[in-house]
Amino acid sequence: MLWAISCVDKPNTAATRASNLQPHRDYLQSQKGILVLAGATQNDDGTEAIGSLFIVNVESRAEAKAFSDGDPFTKAGVFANITVTRMRKGQWNPAAAEGA
Repeated sequence: MLWAISCVDKPNTAATRASNLQPHRDYLQSQKGILVLAGATQNDDGTEAIGSLFIVNVESRAEAKAFSDGDPFTKAGVFANITVTRMRKGQWNPAAAEGA
C-alpha cells in the first residue's frame, strides 16, 4: 500500500533542518526498500524549505508512522504537523519528473 506523509515545518527551524540534513539523508538511504518518493516542499520561489513529502510503500498506517517517527527531522522537532494518508497509484510517470 502507498502512504503519503506530508510534513509542515515549524517556524524558524531552518537551522535545525540544516544541522540534521545529513542524518536525514542517511536515514532515507537506509529506507530505500520502502521509499517511493521524497523531497522538501518549498515556498513559491524555491528559496526556503517549508516541509517535506514522502511516499512510502508499506502494509499499514503504523508502518508509515514508524517510518516518519524514525526520521531525524521528526526526532529533532522540525515538523509542526505530520499527516499520514493512504493513497493508491492512479498515474505513474516518473519520466515527467526528469529535470525537476
